[in-house]
Amino acid sequence: MSSQPTAEHARIAASPTADDPWRLWGPYVSARQWGTVREDYSADGNAWDYLPFDEAHRRAYRWGEDGMAAVCDRFGFLNLGVALWNGNDDRLKERYFGLTNAQGNHGEDVKEVWWPTDATPTHSYASWLYRYPQAAFPYDELRAANAARTRADSEFELTDTGVFADDRFFDVSVTYAKATPTDLLMRIDVTNHGPDASTLHLVPQAWFRNTWAFGRDDRTPTMKLVDGTVRLEHAWLGSYRLEADGDPRILFCDNETDNVGLWGAEARTDCPKNGIDRAIVHGDDTATRADHGTKVAFWWQLADVGPGETRTVRLRLTGIAPGTDRSPAHVDPASSAGFTDFDTTVTARAAEADEFYRAVIPASAGAEDAHIARRAFAGLLWGKQLFRYGVGEWLEGDPAGPPPPPQRRAAGARNVGWAHLDLADVISMPDEWEYPWFASWDLAFHTVPLALVDPEFAKDQIALMVREWAQHPNGQLPAYEWNFDDVNPPVHAWAAWLVYSIAGEQDLEFLASVFSKLLMNFSWWVNRKDADGSYLFEGGFLGMDNIGPFDRSKPLPDGMRLEQSDATSWMAFYSLSMLRIAVELARHEHSWSPTVRTFFEYFLRLARAMTDFGSTGISLWDEQDGFYYDAIVHPDGSSERLPVRSLVGLLPLVAVESVHPIVVEQLPDLLDEVHWLERRDTGLADVLRHHERHDDSRITMALVPDDRRRRLLTRMLDEAEFLSPHGIRSLSAAYREQLTLDVDGGEFSVRYNPAESDSDLFGGNSNWRGPVWFPVNFLLLDALQTYADAYPDARIEYPTGSGSERGLAEITTDLMQRLVQLFRAGESGRRPGTPRWYPSGQLWDAHPTFSEYFDGDDGSGLGATHQTGWTALVSYLICRGLATE
Repeated sequence: MSSQPTAEHARIAASPTADDPWRLWGPYVSARQWGTVREDYSADGNAWDYLPFDEAHRRAYRWGEDGMAAVCDRFGFLNLGVALWNGNDDRLKERYFGLTNAQGNHGEDVKEVWWPTDATPTHSYASWLYRYPQAAFPYDELRAANAARTRADSEFELTDTGVFADDRFFDVSVTYAKATPTDLLMRIDVTNHGPDASTLHLVPQAWFRNTWAFGRDDRTPTMKLVDGTVRLEHAWLGSYRLEADGDPRILFCDNETDNVGLWGAEARTDCPKNGIDRAIVHGDDTATRADHGTKVAFWWQLADVGPGETRTVRLRLTGIAPGTDRSPAHVDPASSAGFTDFDTTVTARAAEADEFYRAVIPASAGAEDAHIARRAFAGLLWGKQLFRYGVGEWLEGDPAGPPPPPQRRAAGARNVGWAHLDLADVISMPDEWEYPWFASWDLAFHTVPLALVDPEFAKDQIALMVREWAQHPNGQLPAYEWNFDDVNPPVHAWAAWLVYSIAGEQDLEFLASVFSKLLMNFSWWVNRKDADGSYLFEGGFLGMDNIGPFDRSKPLPDGMRLEQSDATSWMAFYSLSMLRIAVELARHEHSWSPTVRTFFEYFLRLARAMTDFGSTGISLWDEQDGFYYDAIVHPDGSSERLPVRSLVGLLPLVAVESVHPIVVEQLPDLLDEVHWLERRDTGLADVLRHHERHDDSRITMALVPDDRRRRLLTRMLDEAEFLSPHGIRSLSAAYREQLTLDVDGGEFSVRYNPAESDSDLFGGNSNWRGPVWFPVNFLLLDALQTYADAYPDARIEYPTGSGSERGLAEITTDLMQRLVQLFRAGESGRRPGTPRWYPSGQLWDAHPTFSEYFDGDDGSGLGATHQTGWTALVSYLICRGLATE
């Protein structure tokens, strides 16, 4: 990688925080605002039904906006995006369509095709590609076909309807480039890939988020047509000019709910939000104006676009005066206007993006892997969305709205205990459409690849989760919008350390501030999830949805409780992550030394608890099977293990830390304590190793002793169990035939299922019963590399049963390559990780997809198709691998 700063690196350095100039505008508009908890004001909490897709184009949102290829300022006041009409649809295509959780036979599922194709961290350059059918979009067919299918059937997808047959679609490519922080250029290229000429109505739109209709702020921004351009005025943003190159028809309406059309209620305006849709699709101009409003559209009718032909339109949004209310000091009024420098600016920003990624992605990666990594980064950066949600206001309701139903504040109601949470931040989302809300453990994984391109933003994301307006006063981190109370794996400390290490600037202030708040979170875990002080933890589903034979988040009957191998492993992992940070802080400030000893000793207690607990002395480790299992503890103290081989039993492997000799020398107190324990507690020898060699005085701590680690790895590296051609499966393939368990007289079953879920647990839209998941695979690779560093001479049969032994470092490299191989084009051009329903061919194979998870047998992409979040870890593997120290 180049060590020379690029133009984009300079912009990042000049604007490190969210409030700095180059961060003001970005692709922060959600891909879906309808059907979210934020917009749900119902009594029953059914967000999907309260604001469904069919009403989204006619109802003003309360907390945010959505759109296609849309950008906005970082507070979401002004939005700019693209809308389309093929002349056949029953509505203007302004947002992506998908099935709700109840409509999909495998849960919620977007039914569109698009790719983020490029982006820089400051959004000085970004591009996006959408595939729009020329025939009527098959909304009803998609609903009906999936409703007729069961969990045992695959999903019925857009490509199954035949609308893409003979390539009868338009590719709509949107490119943004910034001339200055407040001078935004938008180019839209439309290509007809079909065999016949076809017409497309291209309708880029700008609109103000409705902040004036809810009784909290009655100031209304304005849009007015002045001398052929649109003049926009907003109290905070100031004045902007929006102009189009050419002569499109300009239509205005108001971003207000169509009260009359929806409910026959009193109208707030005669030109509601769907006025432009009514004019273009239904030929009704009565709900639009020619010269003013709060939503504006530029309507091009691209008639008879020929086969293979591309047509282009250009727009420019230019800041011309700062705001008068809380005016941001960084606003840079731009004097440039028109389109004379448009193409040269776009070309320059594209070249700067190329230059930036040549500095980020090593040349040794090769063209194919560089393409994969750059697309992964593009998805991550397009996945930065404005998340605005003040739970207190949401529970209270708005002055101009009806009083919220009392059920919203009832004990146990959704998020009722999180009234302090008040976010209006740009946050990295797991998926643009299916998960348009942050999830704390997803977000931790996102920060790792983000740190490669934008370390300050990655740090900000880590810090945000422990800020006082996000973290609960009791120390808990918010899980996700649907239930902030749920429990996600404690991976925040691990991510904080990795981001700190990647940034490479020894930002001790960041590390110390996050660490101090995570001390509260660690205490919350100890106080809330260790019921009897046994150092064995309960946790709940811990992000792995349906991995077990029953829902682990629900209480067990008759006072029983579930002691979880993964919960206890996560806590051991958490302890070592906190120890790692404490060691770093203590190296620079000795006053942190007591916390080193605290987490060192806590880890040792956890390690001992994993062996024996309770009056019966039963262990989570099954000696006969050579595996860790969850265990049910009965009220009388007796217990029984649940013999299901899954990631739950492999997770103890991730709790390992090997302290470098240089660090050992700098922390004599830690070395003294190790010597003291070695003299007085020989029972700890299996989990604590002090390697004394002439050139190495390394300390290694591992939850799994040597002999057990070898047996676990034998299972994990067995192709008949966990080892797939594309990574580590989440459930052993030994259960291809159903495994049935008797638990206290009740019968429960689990079966290896390499693809979509056939279980109703967690809505059936996620499956941990076989597929390959990137985040846990990444943690296992990270742990294997640590073992390889600590035990360079260790060898193990790989794959199990092959008769060939390899070193741990070599095994780690091979596993890493299996994961990267998911995205590489094969001999036919198709990539193994492409979802099955994507067609093959040059128009499709050029675009890597980043799925939520992958088939445990053939690697096909599953779940959310745009889950660039944690799946973007592939970019880290390409750019950094898992390099040894």
